[in-house]
Order: sequence, then structure tokens, then C-alpha cells
Amino acid sequence: MKKLRCIIVDDEPFARNGLAEDIRAVDFMEVSGIAESVTAAMELLVKQPVDLIFLDIEMPRLTGFDLLQALRQPPMVILTTAYAHYAPQSYDLGVIDYLLKPIAFHRLLKACHKAKDYYDLKTGASGSNAATGDYFFVKHNSRHEKIYLSELLFIEAADNYITIYTGGKKYLVYQTLKSMEASLPADRFVKVHKSFIVAFHKIDSLDSNQLFIGAHRIPVSRNFKDSLSGYVAAKKITGRR
Repeated sequence: MKKLRCIIVDDEPFARNGLAEDIRAVDFMEVSGIAESVTAAMELLVKQPVDLIFLDIEMPRLTGFDLLQALRQPPMVILTTAYAHYAPQSYDLGVIDYLLKPIAFHRLLKACHKAKDYYDLKTGASGSNAATGDYFFVKHNSRHEKIYLSELLFIEAADNYITIYTGGKKYLVYQTLKSMEASLPADRFVKVHKSFIVAFHKIDSLDSNQLFIGAHRIPVSRNFKDSLSGYVAAKKITGRR
């Protein structure tokens, strides 16, 4: 079994040592290093790449957010903090999970499984959620359901879950929108809002700030309007289907 290599970044000795002990109890995790500051963490990351960072936010001189912004291609990140008010900012940075101290082991284990699921999806290790050919599988209500790309209308995100809408059904899946976006063909699906990905060929009509797929009204945010406009312009010019 491939183990996820991780480092722990926390300025509190008790917190980082306790977390390291719990992570070592997870059979698919490997603690590759422990750092007491952002500077020490950057030195570790230069020496060896890792799959995952357990990252505290409030630390002297440089914060966990400073580390995230300094890394050009950061690995997966699980934030570990005593403060709940950073959560909205953290999810905008694409973190895998947000753990509040003191961290219960069952909650840590859940976060580790999320990281492993995302890693497997990104690398194709599991083959269970990646879009292959014209379909992919997702886990829904303890079953693996096959979803055909031709039937997919749009995907809506809510926290760490997504709802996948097809022509006749919808599936609530424990997965991030970011990981699902990475598995979909970019020439057929477009992100139109931080919480929505749509199948371009299923759009019935659109205006400046919303689009319609059947009876569904989906918001289009300013940040993604340009990419959607590019799709529309390409279809107007080439008439491709």
C-alpha cells in the first residue's frame, strides 16, 4: 500500500508530538518530518517532496497562510488550529480539511481518509472516481454508482460534499468540488461559480449572472464569467457540438 508522506508544522511541542503519534497509528500515513515554524517547514520541503502538510495557522513571525501563499505548487494541506474563524478563508485556498484543536482521533482519521481519497483520484490509484471514457464511479449510500458523462447536468458543492445532478437522479457524494473538477474533461465541463461546475452542452440559456439547465437556475460569478464567455464564443464561431 502506498503511504502518504506528510510533515507536521506547529509551534507548540505538545500539539505536534501528539499529532505525530496519532498519525503514525494510521496505516497509510507516514510522518516524514516535523517543523516548529514556517521557515523550518520550507527547509524540509526543499529537501524532500511530501504528499500532505498538517499545518497550524497562528505561529510566530510567519503564519500557516504565509506558507501556503509562498508555495507555488503546494501539496495537500490539512489545517490544524484552535480557531474556528479561519475556516472560510482556508477553504478558498483549497485545503483538504480543517481540524479544530484538541483533535479527536476519529476526526483526524476522517481527514486522513479524505486526503487519501483525493490522492487516489488525482493519481488514478484507485480508479473508482476518475472519469474514464464516458463514465465514472462515485460512492453514494454505501454503493458505487456509475455516472455517464453524457447524463451529467451539473455539480453543486456544499462544504466537503458535492451533489451530482443527472437527467433523472442526484447523488450526494463525500468529495470536494476541486477533486471532481480535476477528474472531468475540461472541454466538456466548466466551472461557473466557486460552488458549481456545469456540463456546457446541457446549458439551455444564460445571461450576465446566471444560466439555466432545464428547470435549474445556476449562478455565474464574476470570477468565472470570462471562462464561460470563452466557451460561448468558441461555439458561436465554430458551431462545434
